[in-house]
Amino acid sequence: MDTASKNKTAIHEFFIQFLEQKEQYETRITATYLEDIRKHIESDFSLNMTELHTIACIGEQEPINVTSIAEKINLSKGNTSKIANKLLKAGWVRKAQLNDNKKEVYFRLTPVGKKLFAAHDELHTKEKQRMYEFLERYNERELEFIKQLFEDMVDFYR
Repeated sequence: MDTASKNKTAIHEFFIQFLEQKEQYETRITATYLEDIRKHIESDFSLNMTELHTIACIGEQEPINVTSIAEKINLSKGNTSKIANKLLKAGWVRKAQLNDNKKEVYFRLTPVGKKLFAAHDELHTKEKQRMYEFLERYNERELEFIKQLFEDMVDFYR
């Protein structure tokens, strides 16, 4: 086997390891994160990450309707509607209507929803900082290559 083939095999194996480790990391961080959020809002609740990302989407875009939420977080309108109704019943979001459109239902965060949104935003800030610190080990040329690699991978899996 030539060097290029060996490198391609190694890259593929490392990529699979990366995906497995990332999944394990996300499972750990999600459990820790959801527990931390419970402390922030002093409430018993059952939230998964999709529901939390729905809250984040509403917080970033409010007022926002089901169609726009579904498009932004890449879910079906039916699934998004179910999630929005669960969040509504839990008291994290409220329905709203715009003055010029009484037919369309929009969602806004309640005060406790805003706390969840802030805690979620804080986690993303920490994770972004963690990534930036990791990338400090690379020079500008290497960073350009890494950027191109990830851009290409996004296209590959699209």
